[in-house]
This record gives sequence, structure tokens and C-alpha cells, in this order.
Amino acid sequence: MLNEEQLLIRKEKGLLIAKTSRIVKTEKGWKVPSQTSGGYYLVQNDGSETTCTCLDHETRHCKCKHIFAVEYIVTHEVDKDGNITITQTVRKTYTQNWKAYDEATTHQKPIFMKLLKDITDNIEQPIYEFGRPSLPITDMVYGSVMKVFTTFSLRRFMGDMQIAREKNYVDCVPCYASVGHFLQRKDITPLLVKLVILTSLPLTTVETDFAIDSTGYGTNVFQRWFSFKYGKEINSRRWVKCHFMTGVKTNIITGVKITSEFDNDCPELPELVNITAEHFDMNDVVCDKAYLSQNNLKLIDSYEATPYIPFKSNSKARGNGSVWKKMYYLFMLKNDEFLEHYHKRSNAESTVQMIKSKFGDFVRSKTWTAQVNEVLCKIICHNICVIIQEIHELGIEPNFNKYIHVIKL
Repeated sequence: MLNEEQLLIRKEKGLLIAKTSRIVKTEKGWKVPSQTSGGYYLVQNDGSETTCTCLDHETRHCKCKHIFAVEYIVTHEVDKDGNITITQTVRKTYTQNWKAYDEATTHQKPIFMKLLKDITDNIEQPIYEFGRPSLPITDMVYGSVMKVFTTFSLRRFMGDMQIAREKNYVDCVPCYASVGHFLQRKDITPLLVKLVILTSLPLTTVETDFAIDSTGYGTNVFQRWFSFKYGKEINSRRWVKCHFMTGVKTNIITGVKITSEFDNDCPELPELVNITAEHFDMNDVVCDKAYLSQNNLKLIDSYEATPYIPFKSNSKARGNGSVWKKMYYLFMLKNDEFLEHYHKRSNAESTVQMIKSKFGDFVRSKTWTAQVNEVLCKIICHNICVIIQEIHELGIEPNFNKYIHVIKL
């Protein structure tokens, strides 16, 4: 009879086989490649017992690493006697409230313009000191976000600003060049980040599970450098990297950080988690193994949330703290339960697709500051569109004025 540690070793080896080898289903059973020879072992199930042709199973009559590998890639049920019934995994499907989606989409633009007015009304106008009076910052933020929403060039979206003026959403219609210059200001970047947070607050009672990921937006700027690895000059297009935290139910973005393409993902997690924890109650936080670190696990656990981050092949259970050990053994011994939660990470990919399909996967701006601000405007547009969807689907009534004491603009 094997002890718990010996079973864990076989479990880990089985998971490694399932991830790195090709297991084939045949009429007789599952062909699992041998890790020491060029052949394979046959894992069979007769409805009451699972067997393997390897020496380990035939000698000790225990669950070998090959049986664990098969269990990893199929859905399995264990009866009271420990017998395993193996069935093929069934792909999950999800329903769509098409009536609410149609209503939200067909009336999106007029509602968007009204909600954007409610949001920008909360921005305080800087005190006039001297010099030529500047245009109202509320109108300039409105125009910048509206420009990104229309996906038009600066000149072509001016017709939408004229409509906004007729509806009294703005006090004046700024020149198209003024909007372009406004996006190049570094001092509005923190303001746009706060607007991202503000637009997520109407869903604080809806979202409890979150996913973290990053994505890139292409630019028209090219860069050239000499690669010592390949011994030649390399030309490539620069891109802006957007780190974000999104709710898995509505795809609302609760925190965002813009960096260059050379910045890693892992160090950006604490800021995103801290921002979200200020306004949301977190249950599950899921992200890929690029965010795996002891400090990240501890931080998420400190907010009484559960971090579902898959471990790497060289990860060990010892010497990394209680949270690391708890999640490591859950990942190894109850992998199906872990993956059930980790599957929520796919909603981060859905969020990226929602933004890029509507507002483009590139930025028009030429300077770095303007590119950062343009990406932030894309996130604001996305959040407002999510709010519009939930107005029709969940019946929420967004009132941004009641959150102004939380987010000081």
C-alpha cells in the first residue's frame, strides 16, 4: 500500500506526462507514451477497475503515473470502492440574453453620450490663474473619450461633438487640433485612470471574481536595434502594453496600468489588486503562471480572496509559505477543482476581444503620452458600454454622482 507522499509523486509525474505527451484514445484503451523507452503503456477501464500494463501497476496494484495522466485529460468519477469510471470531457456552453444585447447595442450611442456627460460633470475645473483661458476640461475629456468611441480621425468626429453641443452635453465644440494636443498632456493620465475606476463602481455589488491579464496595442512608431543573439539589425513596430483586472461576469475593468512592451506582467499585479480591493469584495483572483510569485499569492490571500495561479513545472511545495503550499497541493491533488476556478481566466481574453473589436487593436497617436491616454480612453469606452449592457440585462441604474466622494477627480 502506497503512502500519501508516494501517491503525490505519481500524481505529479502523471500531470507532467499529460501536459507534455500525446495520449491517444483507442478502442482498447488509452495509449500513454513511456518516459523511459520508445513504446507505450495501455490504460484500460472495464467499468469497475482501471488498469495499466506498466510494471509499477502490475507489481504494486496501485494507481501509477500513467493512470493519473489519463485522469487528468478526461472527466472522472470515483465510487465508494475507489473504482474510476472514465468518460469523455463535455464542452460547456453558455447562454446569451439576446434581447438585452440587442436593446443595448441598438441604443448604445445616445446612452453612451448621456452617461459620458454624467461622468465628466464630476471633473473639477482647474482654477484660472493667468494667461489665455483654456477650454473647459470637462469638454476636453468628453471630446477625447468620444473621439476614441467613434474610432474616427480628429477631423471626422467633429460632427459628433456638434451633436453633443446641441444636446447640451458640452458647452463648446473644441477645435480638432485642441483635442489632439489635450491627449498629449501628462497631467490628464491620472485623471483618466480615475475615470476607469469610476466607471466600474456601479457594478461593485455584481462582481466578486476577477481575472488579470495584459494585452498590446500597436502604434505607428518603429524601432531598430542590433540583436547580438541573431547578429543583425531588427526592425519592429513599437506597441503599448495594457495590464488590467476584469470582472469575470460582466467584463468590467476595475484597474488598469499602461507600460511599455518590455515590462513584465508579474510586478504589475499588486497595484491592480490593491485598486480593485478598495471598492470590490474579491472571492477568486485568477491569472496565468506569468503572475506566479510568493508575494502575489500572499497579497491576494491578505484580502481574503483565493489566488488561482497555475504552478510551473519546476515549482516545489516546500519553503514558500502557507498560501503557496495550500494552492500547490490544490493544484496537484485536486486539479479538476483548481481548473474549474481557473477556467474563469478565459473571460480576460473575452474582455480584450470586446475592446479591440469595437475600438481597434492599435492607437493613432504618435507620442508616448498620447498613446497611453488613448488606450485609457479605450478602457473608459469599454466600461461605459458594459454599463449600458447591464442597464438592459440586470436593470442597474448608474448614478456616478454618489461615487464622487470615493474617486476625487
